Formats: sequence, structure tokens, C-alpha cells
Amino acid sequence: DLRRAIKSGEGSPDTVSLIIVYSLAKALAISPLEIYKMPSKLVLDLLTVHATFEELKAEEIEKAKKKAR
Repeated sequence: DLRRAIKSGEGSPDTVSLIIVYSLAKALAISPLEIYKMPSKLVLDLLTVHATFEELKAEEIEKAKKKAR
């Protein structure tokens, strides 16, 4: 189930690959076909960078919420 795979980070290789391609294509605002042309290491590296930026953004939002209280 796709929903379970997204929440848990676990699933069949096909499902995980689809989630990775979708996530990175969305993050970079490019076609999923472009992701398939990239070396897998680059895809995983870019996904790691994107995830790190998202974590930092969430931390900054949380800090701003705490300051606003």
C-alpha cells in the first residue's frame, strides 16, 4: 500500500523507487523522466539534500511559532 510505504519509508523496491522519483521531481520542479536519466547516487544525494533543507525549514518554523507565543 502506497500510503503505508510513504508513512513508514518501507515498501517494495518499485514503490520506494516511485516515491523517490516523485519526491525529487516535485522538489526540483522537473519531469520525473529527468530523474530516471540521473545516476542513482546523484538521485539519492539530491534527495538527502532536499530532506535536510526541509528539516531545517521545519525547525525554523517551530522556532518562530515558539517566539510568537
